[in-house]
Amino acid sequence: MMQNVSHVRLFFLSGLNETMDYRVVLFSLTLLYYCFIVLVNVILVVTIILDKNMHEPMYILLCTFCMNGLCGTTGFYPKILWDLLSPVHVISFSGCLVQAFVMLSFICSDLSILSVMSYDRYVAICRPLEYHSIMSKQRVLLLLVFFWLTPFCISSINSIVTYRLEICSPYIDKLFCMNWVIVKLACFPADTIVNNIVSHITIIIYLFHGLFIVWSYVYVLKTCVNSLENRAKFMQTCVPHLTSLFIFLVTVLFNVFNMRFGSKLPPTIQNVISIELLIIPPIMNPLVYGFKLTLIRNRILGGITFKMK
Repeated sequence: MMQNVSHVRLFFLSGLNETMDYRVVLFSLTLLYYCFIVLVNVILVVTIILDKNMHEPMYILLCTFCMNGLCGTTGFYPKILWDLLSPVHVISFSGCLVQAFVMLSFICSDLSILSVMSYDRYVAICRPLEYHSIMSKQRVLLLLVFFWLTPFCISSINSIVTYRLEICSPYIDKLFCMNWVIVKLACFPADTIVNNIVSHITIIIYLFHGLFIVWSYVYVLKTCVNSLENRAKFMQTCVPHLTSLFIFLVTVLFNVFNMRFGSKLPPTIQNVISIELLIIPPIMNPLVYGFKLTLIRNRILGGITFKMK
């Protein structure tokens, strides 16, 4: 007999079933890794907030980038740590929707912020004399509000259209909840047409974000070809951004591959691929920017040296 959403109150997550013999080791490593993620991101955020020399668009955007990483990982790591200590891995229907909302918001916000950062680099290199008038603090704030609200609204709509579905199975063969995972459990495929339309609209919106990033860097590269000064600026400030963008795109593509063809892979490999976005970017982004951007590196190293004295 089919169950609808009014009866499915709990979902059972089976993603950890293959690794429960090593749960103490996994818990320790996961906790250590999560603490390190929090530490490096908080250090970068606090450094930027406290240093008035960094109250510039590029650093404000970087601060927002790290804060988004903290939000995304907080939606995943505390729950997985709890599951590693629990004999049964369950999550409420509402809790699953909230986690799915946080995960989608995190991914969409990352791409939104990366697109604003690419525009910032375009203005800084291609239109340097107009930089401060174009990228004023008020405009940066408006851009950030817009690019925070857009993922929030998109994720909210995805969650609302998923909430109305009748769910037939309480079993999720993943480590955590994602919107498409819940949609797959719908009783009637015909009911998911709206979900598919909303998903395709979401993909189209963020494809335009990607095209905008490409457009920005086409102009940046054209400008840098014949200028040593611009090439130096590109290496100093654009390389970290392109590194973050590359990491983001690779992890997203692996996730897409996993969704399409993951059923042919061992469960452990599927789990690792599904959480790459929560493992690699949140730790690599602050490290890449921290080491590459001279002002941040000097500020952090200066603070460490002062404390050692």
